[in-house]
Amino acid sequence: MKLILVATLAYCALFSASLSAQGRTVVVELFTSQGCSSCPPADAILHKLAEHKGVIALALHVDYWDYIGWKDEYALASHTKRQRGYAHVAGREVVYTPQMIINGVDDVVGAHPMEVAEIIDREKSSPAVVALSAERNGSRVTIRAAPVSRPLDGPVMVQLVRYSPLKTANITRGENAGHKLDYANVVEDWTNLGEWDGAEPYEVQTDLEGDLPVVVLLQSTGPGEIVAAAVAK
Repeated sequence: MKLILVATLAYCALFSASLSAQGRTVVVELFTSQGCSSCPPADAILHKLAEHKGVIALALHVDYWDYIGWKDEYALASHTKRQRGYAHVAGREVVYTPQMIINGVDDVVGAHPMEVAEIIDREKSSPAVVALSAERNGSRVTIRAAPVSRPLDGPVMVQLVRYSPLKTANITRGENAGHKLDYANVVEDWTNLGEWDGAEPYEVQTDLEGDLPVVVLLQSTGPGEIVAAAVAK
């Protein structure tokens, strides 16, 4: 695995240089597992993505590899359910790791950095359809949204996501036994705050506990396209 990671980091250097700096915010969801030997290269790519302005990188650890010898301590059944939801919408019968879903629509193997970069650049160049902001003041987050030029085609879910920027795992069993691995932007909680019709300006406030970073996503039901995203500041 060491040789794979070295090669991946070399690709990541090219990959980082290829990403454009401007444009629409892009959300990358990596479905990964500590029990998957193919996942560390994708986890390394997510580290690089997390450093890029205009990209919201989220690691969703799934639980369906736990049976092969190592229980992923960051896995949530809700992450597996979300991944299966994407598969159902796309007409796929199976799920896999490492998989990246980009802006809720594009499906790509998470260990293919140049393909990931191409999709991100394409998404960043697409015009914004919603003006979205998320302001954090102490324990309160205020979310505001408005259509840019015309109402949306349908309602969207207003989602609030909280994550740990960095976690480290010492894996003693399973396919990655003997490795100490770092994980970026590990999702801890994913909450649906309700729906917005996408027509009139929208505002909602919610209270939080703790100091974990917060992002807000506006996503079509399905789960479908993520039409806008913002980091709460």
